Amino acid sequence: MSGEVERCELAPGLTISRVLTGLWQIADMERDGRELDLDAAAAAMGPYVDAGFTTFDMADHYGSAEDIAGLFRRQHAAGRAVQMATKWVPKPGPVTREEVRAGVQRSLDRMQTDRLDLLQFHAWNYAHPSWLDCLAWLQELKEQGLISHLGLTNFDTAHLRIALHSGIEIVSNQVSFSLLDQRAGKDMADLCLKHGVKLLAYGTVAGGLLTERWLGKPEPDWGDLETWSQAKYRRFIDAAGGWDLFQDLLQVVGGVARANGVSMANVASRTILDQPAVAGVIIGARLGKSEHIRDNLRLFEFSLDEGSRLAIEQARSRLRPIPGDCGDEYRKPPYLTASGDLSHHFESMPRPYAVQVGPDGRIRAWSGTPWEEMAGYCRAVRCGERILVSGTTATHRARAIGGTDAAAQLHFVIDKIEGALQSLGSRLEDVVRTRVYVQNLSDWEAVARAHGTRFRGIFPANTLVQAHLIGDENLVEMEAEAVVPGP
Repeated sequence: MSGEVERCELAPGLTISRVLTGLWQIADMERDGRELDLDAAAAAMGPYVDAGFTTFDMADHYGSAEDIAGLFRRQHAAGRAVQMATKWVPKPGPVTREEVRAGVQRSLDRMQTDRLDLLQFHAWNYAHPSWLDCLAWLQELKEQGLISHLGLTNFDTAHLRIALHSGIEIVSNQVSFSLLDQRAGKDMADLCLKHGVKLLAYGTVAGGLLTERWLGKPEPDWGDLETWSQAKYRRFIDAAGGWDLFQDLLQVVGGVARANGVSMANVASRTILDQPAVAGVIIGARLGKSEHIRDNLRLFEFSLDEGSRLAIEQARSRLRPIPGDCGDEYRKPPYLTASGDLSHHFESMPRPYAVQVGPDGRIRAWSGTPWEEMAGYCRAVRCGERILVSGTTATHRARAIGGTDAAAQLHFVIDKIEGALQSLGSRLEDVVRTRVYVQNLSDWEAVARAHGTRFRGIFPANTLVQAHLIGDENLVEMEAEAVVPGP
């Protein structure tokens, strides 16, 4: 293979370098009030572009990253083909159409452009339906020309499926994918290949832990780790089985690297880059401080033979799977984040639905669909430790969610039920009974599998029957009962 940077069509009109330069380290470099020379940082992007690494990934919350990209665009990008991907990560809770537009406009202003090449959206809590509102309004802004392409970041398989079947034009999903973390290589990859969605993989070198620097070294103390990324991926190592198993993996990766005359980082990233659904890997840069341009170019100078792949897979298979689906570390324990929780992202998690305590002491939750007011019922009611959730369909406001895909509909129905439970002080894990009704008997297996995905490890009593549902668009309906454990 030559050292020329490989390129990939992420979407019509958007071709990217298969190694994207990640700018999340900007926030780390600005930690504790430190200030960067933004002009110097912008100039430091130039050598990457000159080498063929023309695509940069950033976010609204990566410190001054968008500002630096905007300075580069204005001062250094003339005559250069450069692709800029950013993210919008709103705080949890309700969001208005005006707030969505303001968030996009803020990125446009900072990046000094009139159209975002790729905007990637992150949601904190699927049980709060605001994530669907955000995507619907982002789709509107795409149609208005402010966004060229929409992507997601840290979405799991079920909710990527909901978005796709609800008419949102998604081209990519940016997720953790590495020798430590193989979650994206299963159901997520299958769904992406089926719908033409590309994966952008981050964490391939685990914040630098998957390199020669750590080969054969004793387990570090938390205080010895220099960056937020290292703190984060140290938690991944613990979740995967600990330092000794990680060292076994490093030994194998090191041997493959030496045999090919490349770095361990090259081997770790090439393994992920070769996965069928992956369009590119994101490798972080500390602009103006440390560059890995020459090393990254070696990614395109070799290929892994079958023996190397088998040895790496055997070492990797001895690790414990990272729990959950893609992005779960940002939504449920164990929080595999730099701090081990979500405190550095937001202060509180609002209730998904409005609640009211009645004169009888019962607490009721409403999801806001027009049927609740018209037919005189609530989404769920709590009587002491018992919660009863009404029959729920895949509607949000006046919109049908999930299109003609019964599994996508059921995933959203379960989100609504989970939202009602959270609003009443409960969790999906407290559910003891579900009843599922399908319009078409041919959908029973897809629906059952979706139920199995969401209630894996919970195992409530369950009934699934065919029924004639109100509204031809409703393919599935579900009700649930939960019991809240006592103190």
